[in-house]
Amino acid sequence: MRFYPAALLSAAVLFNVIAASAQVAGLSPCDLNKDGTTNVVDGQLAVNMTLGVISCTAPTTIAGGCNADLVKKITDAAIGRACVTGSTAPPPPGSHSVSLTWIASTSNVAGYHVYRSASSGGPYSKLTSVPVSATSYTDSSVQAGATYYYVATAVGSANNESGYSVSVKATVPTP
Repeated sequence: MRFYPAALLSAAVLFNVIAASAQVAGLSPCDLNKDGTTNVVDGQLAVNMTLGVISCTAPTTIAGGCNADLVKKITDAAIGRACVTGSTAPPPPGSHSVSLTWIASTSNVAGYHVYRSASSGGPYSKLTSVPVSATSYTDSSVQAGATYYYVATAVGSANNESGYSVSVKATVPTP
């Protein structure tokens, strides 16, 4: 019986493998829609909040309210600059994590192993000592500012393991 890699959520399909999607906990306060990245969508939300088109839900640590300063800070963060806030206190230790989800393998599997690397393409270190039966995994041992690459494998009942899935990149916010 052939085992296919655990199919991870997102776009490209190859032999029942779909690239992974990672959500990073401890999001930037400039990420107004909390999707894991600060971009033009957050900029538009800042403008709409400032104009009163939608309710102001921006953290007060960014600009002290919904105003032109908020729009500037969100726009700066969206083009790659730091998200400048009024708070310099770092998040509590262990407040960052990376949550991975995937679609179950089409083969009959006992579970999945999850691997991580600091480099694209590996080498990968196994994070799960025993296969996880769920189609999700949370890595709570990440460091602020680090970038990680994750892959998963499907594990059969005889403990035979598939090849790696397509990798997914997750960048943990700083601090």
